[in-house]
Amino acid sequence: MGHRLTQIATRTGDDGSTGLGDGSRVAKDHLRVHALGDVDELNSALGLLLSEKLPARLRQQLVEVQHQLFNLGGELAIPGSSLLQAEAVIALDAALAEHNAGLPPLKEFILPGGCRAAALAHVARTVARRAERAVVALAHMEVLNDAPRQYLNRLSDLLFVLARVLNRQGEGATGQDVYWQSRRLAAESGGGTDGDGDGGD
Repeated sequence: MGHRLTQIATRTGDDGSTGLGDGSRVAKDHLRVHALGDVDELNSALGLLLSEKLPARLRQQLVEVQHQLFNLGGELAIPGSSLLQAEAVIALDAALAEHNAGLPPLKEFILPGGCRAAALAHVARTVARRAERAVVALAHMEVLNDAPRQYLNRLSDLLFVLARVLNRQGEGATGQDVYWQSRRLAAESGGGTDGDGDGGD
């Protein structure tokens, strides 16, 4: 296989346009380019997460996700193409079931924090949601396959679950989720002082 990239600084984008995989050019603020950029940022966020010490199984799955995001990005870069397969979405469903099975049920909202790896997973989760919104916005203007939208939706869910896993298993794990202290906030706002938030004495 020959070199795919022979020149980085082409200067062809100096006019505010960029080339797509089919040879067409669009403005750099085009919805398709926004979606591509968000997927690229998401992959970079996962790369940062992968620089942490992670459980081997989780690391393997995230590396596979990075490859699938390249397929997703390629599909966005080549209008009319189908590079991300339905099997990739199924794999995320399986990973969700695998990792969620060992977690206690959530009884309260959690904050995006804990150990560093969990916090980075939460950052990646929010980027995944933004990428999903960008793909949905593009789909209102152009015909897209379902797989990219579905993949990003599942991936954001998986990253939420992985953040919980990493707070129990990762380097510097806190052992639990960081819960939103809603009762304390209610008390501080005058909702009650008995800790129940019901205003009783």
